[in-house]
Amino acid sequence: MQIGEVIRRCAFDELDAVQGGRLKKLKAVNRQEIIEGVTEEYQERRTKAILAYASENCPFYRNIPKGASLSDFPVMSKQDFLREFDGILSDEFREEKEKLHKYSTSGSTGTPFTVYADDLKMDHVNMNYAAFMELNGYRLGMKRAEFRAWIPGKNTISKWHSFRNNLYMFEISNMGDDALYGICEDIRKMKIQVLVMYSTALTALTSFIKRKNIDLSGWSVEMLFTMGEALPEETRKAAKEIFHLDPVRSYGNNENGFMGMTLPGRDDFVIDLFNYRLEILKMDSDEAAAPGELGRIVLTDYYNRAFPMIRYDIGDTGIASFTKDENGRLHASLTALYGRRASMLYNTKGEPLSVHVFMNLLLNFEGRVRQAKCIQWDKKEYEVEVNDVPGTVTDEEIKTAYAKYLGSDADIVITHVDEIPILASGKRQVSENRTGEKREREIHA
Repeated sequence: MQIGEVIRRCAFDELDAVQGGRLKKLKAVNRQEIIEGVTEEYQERRTKAILAYASENCPFYRNIPKGASLSDFPVMSKQDFLREFDGILSDEFREEKEKLHKYSTSGSTGTPFTVYADDLKMDHVNMNYAAFMELNGYRLGMKRAEFRAWIPGKNTISKWHSFRNNLYMFEISNMGDDALYGICEDIRKMKIQVLVMYSTALTALTSFIKRKNIDLSGWSVEMLFTMGEALPEETRKAAKEIFHLDPVRSYGNNENGFMGMTLPGRDDFVIDLFNYRLEILKMDSDEAAAPGELGRIVLTDYYNRAFPMIRYDIGDTGIASFTKDENGRLHASLTALYGRRASMLYNTKGEPLSVHVFMNLLLNFEGRVRQAKCIQWDKKEYEVEVNDVPGTVTDEEIKTAYAKYLGSDADIVITHVDEIPILASGKRQVSENRTGEKREREIHA
């Protein structure tokens, strides 16, 4: 435990105590509801409350009759929210828009998006994060390093924010050996306690540490926290071997906050039903998916009154489990997370493939392939972009490895590139579905 951590935790407790301990109480309730689940009465009450609020205060929803159920509200994509932005912004906050909090996506899917949030929503976002993290052993005030592509004026944080939150920006636009040496030195010198990163960054870091036999004896890392893409099992095993820690895996977005995380001893993503209502809808309609069926993840956010996000089709796909315990309380978890539909590929039989497949494939070429991305152009047509070490791997080896999952009848073209750019979010795509697009490229035999 570091003195800076203790000072920040005490400062938070004292400032919150002045306000009657409101945030501490909110965090405690959130923690309890994550573990114990919510009552049906709570779920219905919160759902009715946000629907009624939206119908009364948001022009876009005013034509929906009072007392309408959740299914009477439209399922909304990011593009829908952008198109109807002014009509969804609440009249209650319209004149105070500049005082609202802004949560922005990086535009990694090609659609930048900023959501306004009121103070209550911001409190719920912060305490939801703290509750989930504390259930995984986090202590408020721990020194964190967040790994991403930091873009000045877009997603960087101020020196004051960094100091106040004990949070430091680690740049990962370049993950070459020289950059990774510098990162390892900074982790050691700065006595970083928590590493927050996308799973591709953790894969690169663990691979580098093992390959270069980096000495971790002076490190202070107590927690690994991964975001974004699914975490390959090999990376998880490597992290446990190196750090003696099981990485915490999270599911969330910038618009809403963290919706789910893994908890000790569990592999599924436990959903926070205190803040959200989760639906899994069929891939090709707005009907509810059957139990155990892969579907679209749709979320209703209970607490953002400034910009109510009702039935938000996040763009991700997964399989969920909905249960009721012996006390009648409701629980939900994502038992499988396939990621964004734009990154979701299908084999030649039309069966969906998890992003895990493509991340694990790269591990088979460690030291020979620096980066690779599989693009699906048609039902049986694929392209694999490869940034490889010249002379270490053949096109046939790569085709054979990918055909194992895509199908023996897959038409696979290998394209050699110097770099596969990192996305603005800090993620690096390993798969991309571009079915239906016109292919404008030279195919090399």
